Amino acid sequence: MFVLSNFMLAVAQLLDFVFSIYTWIVFGRVIISWVNADPYNPIVRFLYEATEPVLGRIRRMLPISMGGIDFSPMILILVIIFLQNFLITSLKQLAVSLG
Repeated sequence: MFVLSNFMLAVAQLLDFVFSIYTWIVFGRVIISWVNADPYNPIVRFLYEATEPVLGRIRRMLPISMGGIDFSPMILILVIIFLQNFLITSLKQLAVSLG
């Protein structure tokens, strides 16, 4: 049973790392949106392509009249924090209980 426990712990740590990296990518996207960045820059294109599918879905669920401020990155970061605190912690506790 320790193999399954170690596997679940490794998956939890990997998901935690992926969520952390994606949070930094969203922060990069927010900072890029504040400055007049070159849209043909490969880094700018990567940030938009990596975040736009998720941010676009959040924007479709939000009301349109938000005063011209895009709250979708903040909502996405809050969802990531929730998943890190709920999902990752639950997976780690389940792995410890199996071990």
